[in-house]
Amino acid sequence: MTDFSYQLYSSRNFPPLAATLKMVADAGYRNVEGYGALYADDAKVKELTEHLGANGLRMPTGHFGLDMLEQEPEKVLAIAKAVGIETIYCPYIMPGDRPTDGAGWQAFGARLQAAGAPYRAAGLGFGWHNHDFEFVRTADGVLPITAIFEGGPDLEWEADLAWVTRGGADPLEWIRTYGQRITAVHVKDIAPAGEKADEDGWADVGTGTMDWKALVAALKGGRVKVFVMEHDNPKDDRRFATTSLANAEAL
Repeated sequence: MTDFSYQLYSSRNFPPLAATLKMVADAGYRNVEGYGALYADDAKVKELTEHLGANGLRMPTGHFGLDMLEQEPEKVLAIAKAVGIETIYCPYIMPGDRPTDGAGWQAFGARLQAAGAPYRAAGLGFGWHNHDFEFVRTADGVLPITAIFEGGPDLEWEADLAWVTRGGADPLEWIRTYGQRITAVHVKDIAPAGEKADEDGWADVGTGTMDWKALVAALKGGRVKVFVMEHDNPKDDRRFATTSLANAEAL
């Protein structure tokens, strides 16, 4: 069974965390996804753990930065154990750190493969979460997403299909290509051209241009365990959370 979840990054501009977790639970979610700022220190981890429990929420997936994954594996594993994370995704690499050719991206995939070793050894899933830059060819004609997965044969994929679309690619094509790597999906929507500029052009799930019915159908029978609602800059996180879950459940 595939569960619905809520990426807490969507509510980063609506503190405090306790109120966010109550809002998410009241909206009908039973799962959330974490990101780095939520477990920046022991006090934050304690706060997160307490409020997850108080609201009957689970955190099956979490985002961790590459530096932390490589340099503090024991700390990451302790956080994962404390909040119940089962699969870890590395979510991003800064523009200045991105390789510029195919060989560099393949080496980056190998770096991710190595970074994931202690987590796979502990029984956790480990993978990459995409944005749009992985679908823009390098000067030597290579697609970074392909090179990353060539370099990291065991990497799972948390597919952010709206970012795939913004990268100029067809998400259905990439589901066909790497569907067996996809263990989680970010469910977000793109507003029609010229709309929602004050929300960076994103929309509540089911109100934009993404064909989520076709995408969910294409993912059926694969390895996806969780569909994670996300909006990078909502003006109203409660509106986004409730509308998106209702529309996703109707798919």
